[in-house]
Amino acid sequence: MKHFAALIPVTMLVAITLSACGSSAAGQTNKNKTLNVTLADEPATVDPNKDTDTNSASVIFQTMEGLYTYSRNNKIIPGVATKVVTPTNHGKTYTFTLKKTAKWANGQPVTAQDFVTSLRRMADPKTKAQYASLLSSFKNYSAIQHSQAAPSKLGITALSKTKLRIQLTKAVPYFNDLLASKYYPLNTAAVTKYGSKYGTSATTAMANGPYKLVGWTGSNSTWHYVKNSHYWNAKNVKIKRVKVAVTKDETTAANLFKAGKVQETTVSGEYVRANSNEKQLHTHLQGRMNLLYFNHKRTVTDSENLRQAVSYIVDRNQLTSQVLQDGSKPALSAIPRGDQTNPQTGGDMATETGNLLPHDIAKAKGYWQKYLKETGKSTATISILTDDSDDDKKIGTYLQSVMEKHFKGLTVKTAALPHAQHVARDFSGDFDINLIGWSTNWLDASDYLDLAAKDNSVNFTHWNDSTYNQLLTTAENKTGQARYNGLVTANKYLMGVKGYVPLYQPSEAKLISNKVGGLTYSLINDAQYQYAYWK
Repeated sequence: MKHFAALIPVTMLVAITLSACGSSAAGQTNKNKTLNVTLADEPATVDPNKDTDTNSASVIFQTMEGLYTYSRNNKIIPGVATKVVTPTNHGKTYTFTLKKTAKWANGQPVTAQDFVTSLRRMADPKTKAQYASLLSSFKNYSAIQHSQAAPSKLGITALSKTKLRIQLTKAVPYFNDLLASKYYPLNTAAVTKYGSKYGTSATTAMANGPYKLVGWTGSNSTWHYVKNSHYWNAKNVKIKRVKVAVTKDETTAANLFKAGKVQETTVSGEYVRANSNEKQLHTHLQGRMNLLYFNHKRTVTDSENLRQAVSYIVDRNQLTSQVLQDGSKPALSAIPRGDQTNPQTGGDMATETGNLLPHDIAKAKGYWQKYLKETGKSTATISILTDDSDDDKKIGTYLQSVMEKHFKGLTVKTAALPHAQHVARDFSGDFDINLIGWSTNWLDASDYLDLAAKDNSVNFTHWNDSTYNQLLTTAENKTGQARYNGLVTANKYLMGVKGYVPLYQPSEAKLISNKVGGLTYSLINDAQYQYAYWK
Protein backbone atom coordinates (compact mmCIF):
# COMPACT_ATOMS: atom_id res chain seq x y z
CA MET A 1 0.00 0.00 0.00
CA LYS A 2 1.54 3.27 -1.05
CA HIS A 3 1.06 6.93 -0.49
CA PHE A 4 0.47 10.32 -2.28
CA ALA A 5 1.12 13.74 -0.52
CA ALA A 6 -0.43 17.19 -1.06
CA LEU A 7 -2.13 18.28 -4.24
CA ILE A 8 0.41 18.55 -7.04
CA PRO A 9 0.16 19.12 -10.79
CA VAL A 10 -0.20 15.90 -12.77
CA THR A 11 3.05 16.49 -14.61
CA MET A 12 5.10 17.17 -11.53
CA LEU A 13 7.47 14.50 -10.30
CA VAL A 14 8.57 14.58 -6.72
CA ALA A 15 12.34 14.70 -6.78
CA ILE A 16 14.06 14.07 -3.51
CA THR A 17 17.76 14.11 -2.91
CA LEU A 18 18.58 11.32 -0.56
CA SER A 19 21.30 10.77 1.91
CA ALA A 20 22.76 8.21 4.23
CA CYS A 21 24.17 8.00 7.71
CA GLY A 22 27.55 6.39 7.83
CA SER A 23 27.30 2.71 8.63
CA SER A 24 30.58 1.60 7.10
CA ALA A 25 33.45 0.08 8.96
CA ALA A 26 36.28 2.36 10.02
CA GLY A 27 38.56 3.20 7.14
CA GLN A 28 36.12 1.96 4.51
CA THR A 29 35.99 4.26 1.50
CA ASN A 30 32.76 5.71 0.21
CA LYS A 31 33.30 3.76 -2.99
CA ASN A 32 32.79 0.47 -1.18
CA LYS A 33 30.29 1.53 1.47
CA THR A 34 27.08 -0.48 1.67
CA LEU A 35 23.82 1.40 1.41
CA ASN A 36 21.36 0.05 3.99
CA VAL A 37 17.64 0.26 3.24
CA THR A 38 14.41 -1.32 4.46
CA LEU A 39 11.38 -2.90 2.82
CA ALA A 40 7.96 -3.12 4.46
CA ASP A 41 7.51 -6.86 3.94
CA GLU A 42 8.95 -9.96 2.28
CA PRO A 43 8.59 -10.35 -1.48
CA ALA A 44 6.49 -13.27 -2.65
CA THR A 45 8.56 -13.88 -5.80
CA VAL A 46 11.14 -12.29 -8.08
CA ASP A 47 9.59 -13.79 -11.20
CA PRO A 48 8.46 -10.79 -13.33
CA ASN A 49 5.74 -12.93 -14.90
CA LYS A 50 4.17 -13.75 -11.55
CA ASP A 51 4.72 -10.85 -9.16
CA THR A 52 1.51 -9.46 -7.73
CA ASP A 53 2.63 -7.39 -4.75
CA THR A 54 4.54 -4.16 -4.26
CA ASN A 55 7.38 -5.81 -2.33
CA SER A 56 8.13 -8.26 -5.14
CA ALA A 57 7.84 -5.44 -7.65
CA SER A 58 10.35 -3.40 -5.62
CA VAL A 59 12.99 -6.15 -5.83
CA ILE A 60 12.36 -6.69 -9.54
CA PHE A 61 12.56 -2.94 -10.19
CA GLN A 62 16.09 -2.82 -8.75
CA THR A 63 17.39 -5.92 -10.52
CA MET A 64 15.67 -6.10 -13.91
CA GLU A 65 15.52 -3.90 -16.99
CA GLY A 66 13.06 -3.87 -19.88
CA LEU A 67 13.35 -2.43 -23.36
CA TYR A 68 12.94 0.97 -21.74
CA THR A 69 13.80 2.18 -18.26
CA TYR A 70 13.59 5.42 -16.24
CA SER A 71 16.18 8.14 -15.88
CA ARG A 72 17.15 9.55 -12.49
CA ASN A 73 14.45 12.18 -13.15
CA ASN A 74 11.86 9.49 -13.92
CA LYS A 75 11.71 10.11 -17.65
CA ILE A 76 11.42 7.13 -20.01
CA ILE A 77 14.73 6.37 -21.70
CA PRO A 78 16.17 3.40 -23.63
CA GLY A 79 17.01 0.37 -21.51
CA VAL A 80 17.86 -2.84 -23.35
CA ALA A 81 16.63 -1.17 -26.55
CA THR A 82 18.93 1.22 -28.38
CA LYS A 83 16.30 3.95 -28.57
CA VAL A 84 12.71 4.87 -27.76
CA VAL A 85 10.93 3.99 -31.00
CA THR A 86 7.94 5.46 -32.81
CA PRO A 87 5.34 2.76 -33.51
CA THR A 88 4.04 2.13 -37.01
CA ASN A 89 0.76 0.69 -38.32
CA HIS A 90 -1.32 3.35 -36.54
CA GLY A 91 0.43 2.74 -33.23
CA LYS A 92 0.05 -1.04 -33.32
CA THR A 93 3.53 -2.24 -34.37
CA TYR A 94 6.77 -1.66 -32.46
CA THR A 95 10.15 -2.76 -33.79
CA PHE A 96 13.18 -2.61 -31.51
CA THR A 97 16.93 -3.06 -31.88
CA LEU A 98 18.59 -4.37 -28.71
CA LYS A 99 21.89 -3.11 -27.35
CA LYS A 100 24.66 -5.57 -28.06
CA THR A 101 26.11 -4.53 -24.70
CA ALA A 102 22.98 -5.61 -22.78
CA LYS A 103 24.02 -8.63 -20.70
CA TRP A 104 22.67 -10.94 -18.06
CA ALA A 105 24.46 -11.16 -14.73
CA ASN A 106 26.25 -14.30 -15.97
CA GLY A 107 27.68 -12.39 -18.94
CA GLN A 108 25.37 -13.85 -21.57
CA PRO A 109 23.78 -11.35 -24.00
CA VAL A 110 20.16 -10.36 -23.53
CA THR A 111 18.48 -11.47 -26.75
CA ALA A 112 15.19 -10.78 -28.49
CA GLN A 113 14.28 -14.39 -27.72
CA ASP A 114 14.54 -13.64 -23.99
CA PHE A 115 11.70 -11.14 -24.34
CA VAL A 116 9.71 -13.62 -26.42
CA THR A 117 10.28 -16.34 -23.82
CA SER A 118 9.10 -14.06 -21.03
CA LEU A 119 5.94 -12.65 -22.59
CA ARG A 120 4.80 -15.92 -24.15
CA ARG A 121 5.24 -17.57 -20.75
CA MET A 122 3.28 -14.77 -19.10
CA ALA A 123 0.42 -15.14 -21.62
CA ASP A 124 0.32 -18.93 -21.30
CA PRO A 125 -2.66 -19.90 -19.07
CA LYS A 126 -0.54 -22.73 -17.62
CA THR A 127 1.75 -20.14 -16.02
CA LYS A 128 -1.20 -18.74 -14.06
CA ALA A 129 0.24 -15.24 -14.24
CA GLN A 130 -2.26 -13.18 -12.28
CA TYR A 131 -1.41 -10.03 -14.23
CA ALA A 132 -1.38 -11.66 -17.65
CA SER A 133 -4.01 -9.07 -18.61
CA LEU A 134 -1.15 -6.59 -18.94
CA LEU A 135 -0.67 -8.26 -22.32
CA SER A 136 -4.31 -7.88 -23.34
CA SER A 137 -3.49 -5.50 -26.19
CA PHE A 138 -1.07 -8.00 -27.80
CA LYS A 139 -2.19 -9.75 -30.97
CA ASN A 140 -3.82 -13.14 -30.21
CA TYR A 141 -3.72 -12.65 -26.43
CA SER A 142 -7.42 -13.32 -25.94
CA ALA A 143 -7.33 -16.50 -28.01
CA ILE A 144 -4.33 -17.75 -26.03
CA GLN A 145 -6.04 -17.06 -22.71
CA HIS A 146 -9.07 -19.04 -23.85
CA SER A 147 -6.88 -21.92 -25.10
CA GLN A 148 -7.90 -21.22 -28.69
CA ALA A 149 -4.34 -20.46 -29.79
CA ALA A 150 -0.86 -21.49 -28.67
CA PRO A 151 1.31 -19.03 -26.69
CA SER A 152 3.66 -19.00 -29.70
CA LYS A 153 0.97 -17.00 -31.52
CA LEU A 154 1.33 -14.01 -29.18
CA GLY A 155 2.16 -10.81 -31.02
CA ILE A 156 5.87 -10.80 -30.20
CA THR A 157 8.56 -12.08 -32.54
CA ALA A 158 12.34 -12.33 -32.42
CA LEU A 159 13.40 -11.22 -35.91
CA SER A 160 17.03 -11.89 -34.98
CA LYS A 161 19.15 -11.96 -31.83
CA THR A 162 18.90 -8.19 -31.55
CA LYS A 163 15.68 -7.40 -33.44
CA LEU A 164 12.29 -7.65 -31.75
CA ARG A 165 8.80 -6.89 -33.04
CA ILE A 166 5.63 -6.44 -31.00
CA GLN A 167 2.22 -6.39 -32.67
CA LEU A 168 -0.85 -5.00 -30.89
CA THR A 169 -4.54 -5.12 -31.70
CA LYS A 170 -4.95 -1.44 -30.87
CA ALA A 171 -2.80 1.56 -29.98
CA VAL A 172 -2.17 1.87 -26.24
CA PRO A 173 -1.51 5.43 -24.95
CA TYR A 174 0.64 4.28 -22.02
CA PHE A 175 2.50 1.46 -23.79
CA ASN A 176 5.94 3.00 -23.21
CA ASP A 177 5.41 2.79 -19.45
CA LEU A 178 4.58 -0.91 -19.76
CA LEU A 179 7.74 -1.42 -21.79
CA ALA A 180 9.70 0.24 -18.99
CA SER A 181 8.03 -1.34 -15.99
CA LYS A 182 6.25 -4.61 -16.82
CA TYR A 183 7.61 -6.32 -19.91
CA TYR A 184 10.89 -7.71 -18.62
CA PRO A 185 12.96 -10.37 -20.38
CA LEU A 186 13.71 -13.74 -18.81
CA ASN A 187 16.93 -15.63 -19.33
CA THR A 188 15.70 -18.44 -21.56
CA ALA A 189 18.21 -20.99 -20.27
CA ALA A 190 17.34 -20.24 -16.63
CA VAL A 191 13.60 -20.58 -17.30
CA THR A 192 14.21 -23.90 -19.01
CA LYS A 193 16.31 -25.08 -16.07
CA TYR A 194 14.06 -23.99 -13.20
CA GLY A 195 10.60 -24.11 -14.77
CA SER A 196 7.83 -23.19 -12.33
CA LYS A 197 10.42 -22.67 -9.57
CA TYR A 198 11.96 -19.76 -11.47
CA GLY A 199 12.13 -16.69 -9.23
CA THR A 200 11.38 -18.47 -5.97
CA SER A 201 14.83 -17.52 -4.66
CA ALA A 202 17.89 -15.56 -5.70
CA THR A 203 19.59 -18.68 -7.05
CA THR A 204 16.65 -19.56 -9.30
CA ALA A 205 16.51 -16.13 -10.96
CA MET A 206 18.74 -14.15 -13.30
CA ALA A 207 19.10 -10.37 -13.30
CA ASN A 208 19.86 -8.13 -16.27
CA GLY A 209 19.57 -4.80 -14.44
CA PRO A 210 22.07 -2.68 -12.51
CA TYR A 211 22.04 -5.06 -9.55
CA LYS A 212 21.81 -8.80 -9.08
CA LEU A 213 19.93 -10.31 -6.17
CA VAL A 214 22.06 -12.16 -3.62
CA GLY A 215 21.06 -14.03 -0.47
CA TRP A 216 17.29 -14.18 -0.79
CA THR A 217 16.15 -17.74 -0.04
CA GLY A 218 12.48 -17.16 -0.72
CA SER A 219 11.54 -16.73 2.92
CA ASN A 220 14.27 -14.77 4.72
CA SER A 221 14.04 -11.11 5.67
CA THR A 222 17.47 -9.80 4.61
CA TRP A 223 19.32 -9.89 1.30
CA HIS A 224 21.62 -7.79 -0.90
CA TYR A 225 21.59 -6.08 -4.24
CA VAL A 226 25.12 -6.44 -5.62
CA LYS A 227 26.32 -4.41 -8.58
CA ASN A 228 25.97 -6.36 -11.82
CA SER A 229 29.38 -5.94 -13.44
CA HIS A 230 27.91 -7.05 -16.78
CA TYR A 231 25.22 -4.36 -16.81
CA TRP A 232 25.64 -2.18 -19.89
CA ASN A 233 25.72 1.01 -17.79
CA ALA A 234 27.66 -0.46 -14.85
CA LYS A 235 30.27 2.30 -14.91
CA ASN A 236 27.63 4.77 -13.75
CA VAL A 237 26.37 2.61 -10.86
CA LYS A 238 28.21 4.22 -7.95
CA ILE A 239 27.07 2.13 -4.98
CA LYS A 240 28.23 -1.45 -5.30
CA ARG A 241 26.20 -3.06 -2.56
CA VAL A 242 22.76 -2.41 -1.07
CA LYS A 243 21.59 -4.33 1.99
CA VAL A 244 17.83 -4.75 2.32
CA ALA A 245 16.16 -5.63 5.61
CA VAL A 246 12.45 -6.26 5.99
CA THR A 247 11.26 -3.97 8.78
CA LYS A 248 7.52 -4.19 9.37
CA ASP A 249 7.44 -2.03 12.47
CA GLU A 250 8.02 1.58 11.51
CA THR A 251 9.11 2.58 15.01
CA THR A 252 11.91 0.04 14.70
CA ALA A 253 12.72 1.46 11.26
CA ALA A 254 13.00 4.98 12.66
CA ASN A 255 15.24 3.78 15.48
CA LEU A 256 17.52 1.98 13.03
CA PHE A 257 17.79 5.20 11.03
CA LYS A 258 18.59 7.29 14.09
CA ALA A 259 21.28 4.78 15.04
CA GLY A 260 22.85 5.13 11.60
CA LYS A 261 22.16 1.50 10.70
CA VAL A 262 19.93 2.29 7.70
CA GLN A 263 20.04 5.22 5.31
CA GLU A 264 16.62 4.99 3.71
CA THR A 265 13.43 3.77 5.35
CA THR A 266 9.69 4.31 5.39
CA VAL A 267 8.07 5.75 8.52
CA SER A 268 4.51 6.12 9.75
CA GLY A 269 2.15 9.02 10.12
CA GLU A 270 2.81 9.05 13.86
CA TYR A 271 6.48 9.69 13.20
CA VAL A 272 5.65 12.38 10.64
CA ARG A 273 3.36 14.15 13.12
CA ALA A 274 5.92 14.03 15.92
CA ASN A 275 8.93 14.96 13.79
CA SER A 276 7.72 17.55 11.32
CA ASN A 277 10.95 19.55 11.69
CA GLU A 278 13.19 16.58 10.86
CA LYS A 279 15.27 17.71 7.85
CA GLN A 280 15.92 14.15 6.74
CA LEU A 281 12.18 13.44 6.53
CA HIS A 282 10.62 13.58 3.06
CA THR A 283 7.05 12.85 1.95
CA HIS A 284 5.57 12.32 -1.49
CA LEU A 285 2.22 11.32 -2.89
CA GLN A 286 2.03 8.04 -4.73
CA GLY A 287 0.11 6.83 -7.75
CA ARG A 288 -1.85 4.43 -5.61
CA MET A 289 -5.33 3.89 -4.23
CA ASN A 290 -6.19 1.96 -1.08
CA LEU A 291 -9.67 0.52 -1.30
CA LEU A 292 -12.18 -2.03 -0.03
CA TYR A 293 -13.22 -5.06 -2.04
CA PHE A 294 -16.46 -6.88 -1.15
CA ASN A 295 -16.65 -10.61 -1.89
CA HIS A 296 -19.56 -11.24 -4.25
CA LYS A 297 -19.17 -15.00 -3.86
CA ARG A 298 -20.36 -14.74 -0.25
CA THR A 299 -23.97 -14.04 0.67
CA VAL A 300 -23.03 -11.80 3.60
CA THR A 301 -21.16 -9.31 1.36
CA ASP A 302 -22.90 -9.71 -2.00
CA SER A 303 -24.92 -6.52 -1.59
CA GLU A 304 -24.85 -3.04 -3.08
CA ASN A 305 -26.68 -1.80 0.01
CA LEU A 306 -23.77 -2.98 2.17
CA ARG A 307 -21.20 -1.35 -0.13
CA GLN A 308 -23.13 1.93 -0.08
CA ALA A 309 -23.51 1.81 3.70
CA VAL A 310 -19.80 1.27 4.29
CA SER A 311 -18.78 3.93 1.77
CA TYR A 312 -21.05 6.59 3.29
CA ILE A 313 -20.07 5.79 6.90
CA VAL A 314 -16.35 6.35 6.23
CA ASP A 315 -15.20 9.90 6.91
CA ARG A 316 -12.22 9.94 4.56
CA ASN A 317 -11.00 13.32 5.80
CA GLN A 318 -10.92 11.98 9.35
CA LEU A 319 -9.26 8.78 8.18
CA THR A 320 -6.37 10.62 6.52
CA SER A 321 -5.95 13.61 8.86
CA GLN A 322 -6.50 11.90 12.21
CA VAL A 323 -5.85 8.18 11.73
CA LEU A 324 -3.03 8.11 9.18
CA GLN A 325 -1.65 11.65 9.63
CA ASP A 326 1.03 11.17 7.00
CA GLY A 327 -0.08 13.42 4.15
CA SER A 328 -2.36 10.85 2.51
CA LYS A 329 -5.39 12.30 0.72
CA PRO A 330 -9.06 11.26 0.89
CA ALA A 331 -10.21 9.37 -2.19
CA LEU A 332 -12.50 11.45 -4.40
CA SER A 333 -13.36 8.56 -6.72
CA ALA A 334 -11.67 5.49 -8.18
CA ILE A 335 -8.97 7.69 -9.74
CA PRO A 336 -6.04 9.14 -7.73
CA ARG A 337 -5.07 12.76 -8.08
CA GLY A 338 -2.45 13.22 -10.77
CA ASP A 339 -3.31 10.03 -12.64
CA GLN A 340 -5.06 11.33 -15.78
CA THR A 341 -4.92 14.64 -17.63
CA ASN A 342 -7.86 16.08 -19.55
CA PRO A 343 -6.53 16.48 -23.13
CA GLN A 344 -8.73 19.54 -23.68
CA THR A 345 -8.27 21.50 -20.45
CA GLY A 346 -5.02 20.09 -19.07
CA GLY A 347 -6.85 19.56 -15.79
CA ASP A 348 -6.67 16.56 -13.50
CA MET A 349 -9.44 13.97 -13.82
CA ALA A 350 -9.81 13.31 -10.10
CA THR A 351 -10.17 16.95 -9.12
CA GLU A 352 -12.22 17.94 -12.18
CA THR A 353 -14.69 15.10 -11.60
CA GLY A 354 -15.02 16.07 -7.94
CA ASN A 355 -15.90 14.15 -4.79
CA LEU A 356 -18.00 11.10 -5.64
CA LEU A 357 -17.49 9.58 -2.18
CA PRO A 358 -19.18 11.87 0.39
CA HIS A 359 -19.53 11.11 4.10
CA ASP A 360 -23.19 10.92 5.16
CA ILE A 361 -24.14 9.06 8.33
CA ALA A 362 -27.88 9.28 7.69
CA LYS A 363 -27.56 7.74 4.22
CA ALA A 364 -25.21 5.09 5.61
CA LYS A 365 -27.73 4.05 8.25
CA GLY A 366 -30.48 3.98 5.64
CA TYR A 367 -28.51 1.64 3.41
CA TRP A 368 -27.68 -0.54 6.44
CA GLN A 369 -31.37 -0.97 7.19
CA LYS A 370 -31.97 -1.90 3.55
CA TYR A 371 -29.16 -4.45 3.85
CA LEU A 372 -30.72 -6.05 6.93
CA LYS A 373 -34.10 -6.12 5.22
CA GLU A 374 -32.77 -7.84 2.11
CA THR A 375 -30.92 -10.45 4.19
CA GLY A 376 -33.96 -11.01 6.43
CA LYS A 377 -31.78 -10.80 9.53
CA SER A 378 -31.38 -8.38 12.41
CA THR A 379 -27.67 -9.07 12.98
CA ALA A 380 -24.60 -9.74 10.89
CA THR A 381 -20.97 -10.65 11.48
CA ILE A 382 -18.51 -9.45 8.84
CA SER A 383 -14.71 -9.75 8.78
CA ILE A 384 -12.25 -7.26 7.30
CA LEU A 385 -8.94 -8.58 5.96
CA THR A 386 -5.82 -6.34 6.04
CA ASP A 387 -2.05 -6.52 5.97
CA ASP A 388 -0.28 -6.65 9.33
CA SER A 389 1.40 -3.29 8.68
CA ASP A 390 0.85 -0.45 11.17
CA ASP A 391 -1.24 1.61 8.75
CA ASP A 392 -3.45 -1.27 7.66
CA LYS A 393 -4.13 -2.32 11.22
CA LYS A 394 -5.08 1.26 12.11
CA ILE A 395 -7.49 1.40 9.20
CA GLY A 396 -9.01 -1.94 10.17
CA THR A 397 -9.55 -0.68 13.71
CA TYR A 398 -11.07 2.57 12.42
CA LEU A 399 -13.50 0.74 10.13
CA GLN A 400 -14.47 -1.65 12.90
CA SER A 401 -15.16 1.27 15.22
CA VAL A 402 -17.31 3.42 12.93
CA MET A 403 -19.23 0.48 11.46
CA GLU A 404 -20.12 -1.07 14.80
CA LYS A 405 -20.97 2.35 16.24
CA HIS A 406 -23.51 3.26 13.57
CA PHE A 407 -24.75 -0.07 12.20
CA LYS A 408 -27.07 -1.69 14.75
CA GLY A 409 -26.66 -5.44 14.94
CA LEU A 410 -23.27 -5.54 13.23
CA THR A 411 -20.20 -7.29 14.60
CA VAL A 412 -16.96 -6.58 12.73
CA LYS A 413 -13.94 -8.82 13.03
CA THR A 414 -10.52 -7.84 11.72
CA ALA A 415 -7.74 -10.15 10.53
CA ALA A 416 -4.27 -8.72 9.90
CA LEU A 417 -1.95 -11.05 7.97
CA PRO A 418 1.63 -10.86 6.67
CA HIS A 419 1.60 -9.45 3.17
CA ALA A 420 2.34 -12.67 1.29
CA GLN A 421 -0.42 -14.50 3.16
CA HIS A 422 -2.79 -11.62 2.53
CA VAL A 423 -2.08 -11.74 -1.21
CA ALA A 424 -2.73 -15.49 -1.22
CA ARG A 425 -6.11 -14.88 0.43
CA ASP A 426 -6.85 -12.21 -2.20
CA PHE A 427 -6.51 -14.66 -5.04
CA SER A 428 -8.22 -17.54 -3.25
CA GLY A 429 -11.21 -15.32 -2.49
CA ASP A 430 -11.01 -16.11 1.22
CA PHE A 431 -12.38 -12.84 2.62
CA ASP A 432 -15.57 -10.89 3.33
CA ILE A 433 -14.28 -7.33 2.99
CA ASN A 434 -10.69 -6.90 1.85
CA LEU A 435 -8.46 -3.84 2.23
CA ILE A 436 -6.08 -3.77 -0.70
CA GLY A 437 -3.85 -1.20 -2.35
CA TRP A 438 -3.34 -0.78 -6.07
CA SER A 439 -0.22 0.94 -7.38
CA THR A 440 -0.19 1.85 -11.04
CA ASN A 441 2.74 1.66 -13.45
CA TRP A 442 1.35 4.25 -15.83
CA LEU A 443 -0.63 7.45 -15.50
CA ASP A 444 -3.97 6.46 -17.00
CA ALA A 445 -7.34 6.00 -15.30
CA SER A 446 -8.01 2.70 -17.04
CA ASP A 447 -5.66 0.88 -14.67
CA TYR A 448 -7.92 1.65 -11.70
CA LEU A 449 -11.18 1.23 -13.58
CA ASP A 450 -10.06 -2.16 -14.90
CA LEU A 451 -9.97 -3.45 -11.31
CA ALA A 452 -13.74 -3.83 -11.50
CA ALA A 453 -13.89 -5.27 -15.03
CA LYS A 454 -15.41 -8.72 -15.42
CA ASP A 455 -12.37 -10.45 -16.90
CA ASN A 456 -9.66 -8.73 -14.87
CA SER A 457 -7.56 -11.33 -13.03
CA VAL A 458 -7.29 -9.05 -9.98
CA ASN A 459 -11.05 -8.51 -9.70
CA PHE A 460 -10.94 -10.63 -6.56
CA THR A 461 -14.56 -9.72 -5.78
CA HIS A 462 -16.02 -11.41 -8.89
CA TRP A 463 -18.26 -8.35 -9.23
CA ASN A 464 -19.80 -8.32 -12.69
CA ASP A 465 -21.90 -5.43 -13.98
CA SER A 466 -22.75 -5.55 -17.68
CA THR A 467 -23.45 -1.81 -17.88
CA TYR A 468 -20.10 -0.99 -16.36
CA ASN A 469 -18.23 -3.49 -18.55
CA GLN A 470 -19.78 -1.91 -21.66
CA LEU A 471 -18.98 1.64 -20.55
CA LEU A 472 -15.36 0.72 -19.90
CA THR A 473 -14.92 -1.25 -23.14
CA THR A 474 -16.45 1.57 -25.18
CA ALA A 475 -14.15 4.15 -23.55
CA GLU A 476 -11.00 2.11 -24.02
CA ASN A 477 -11.75 1.61 -27.72
CA LYS A 478 -11.73 5.38 -28.29
CA THR A 479 -8.87 7.86 -28.44
CA GLY A 480 -8.15 11.40 -27.30
CA GLN A 481 -10.90 13.46 -25.68
CA ALA A 482 -13.58 10.86 -26.46
CA ARG A 483 -11.60 8.24 -24.54
CA TYR A 484 -11.09 10.62 -21.62
CA ASN A 485 -14.80 11.47 -21.47
CA GLY A 486 -15.68 7.77 -21.63
CA LEU A 487 -13.38 6.99 -18.71
CA VAL A 488 -14.98 9.79 -16.68
CA THR A 489 -18.41 8.28 -17.37
CA ALA A 490 -17.22 4.82 -16.32
CA ASN A 491 -15.68 6.26 -13.15
CA LYS A 492 -18.93 8.01 -12.21
CA TYR A 493 -20.97 4.87 -12.79
CA LEU A 494 -18.58 2.68 -10.81
CA MET A 495 -18.67 5.06 -7.87
CA GLY A 496 -22.44 5.40 -8.16
CA VAL A 497 -22.98 1.68 -7.56
CA LYS A 498 -19.83 1.28 -5.46
CA GLY A 499 -18.38 -1.64 -7.43
CA TYR A 500 -15.56 -1.22 -4.93
CA VAL A 501 -15.03 1.42 -2.26
CA PRO A 502 -11.92 3.65 -2.51
CA LEU A 503 -10.67 5.03 0.81
CA TYR A 504 -7.55 7.12 0.32
CA GLN A 505 -4.61 7.95 -1.88
CA PRO A 506 -1.54 7.22 0.22
CA SER A 507 1.44 9.41 0.94
CA GLU A 508 4.79 7.82 1.64
CA ALA A 509 7.08 9.27 4.28
CA LYS A 510 10.79 8.49 4.00
CA LEU A 511 13.74 9.06 6.26
CA ILE A 512 16.70 9.63 3.97
CA SER A 513 20.21 10.21 5.21
CA ASN A 514 21.78 13.51 4.26
CA LYS A 515 24.92 11.68 3.13
CA VAL A 516 23.37 10.07 0.07
CA GLY A 517 22.30 11.78 -3.13
CA GLY A 518 20.96 10.90 -6.55
CA LEU A 519 17.64 9.22 -5.76
CA THR A 520 14.26 10.50 -6.93
CA TYR A 521 10.65 9.46 -6.44
CA SER A 522 7.60 9.98 -8.62
CA LEU A 523 3.93 9.09 -8.55
CA ILE A 524 4.69 5.71 -10.08
CA ASN A 525 8.30 4.90 -9.23
CA ASP A 526 10.33 4.08 -6.15
CA ALA A 527 13.87 5.36 -5.90
CA GLN A 528 16.34 3.53 -8.13
CA TYR A 529 19.48 2.67 -6.22
CA GLN A 530 21.53 2.63 -9.42
CA TYR A 531 21.44 6.44 -9.29
CA ALA A 532 22.44 6.74 -5.64
CA TYR A 533 25.84 8.01 -4.57
CA TRP A 534 27.63 8.86 -1.35
CA LYS A 535 28.18 12.57 -0.90
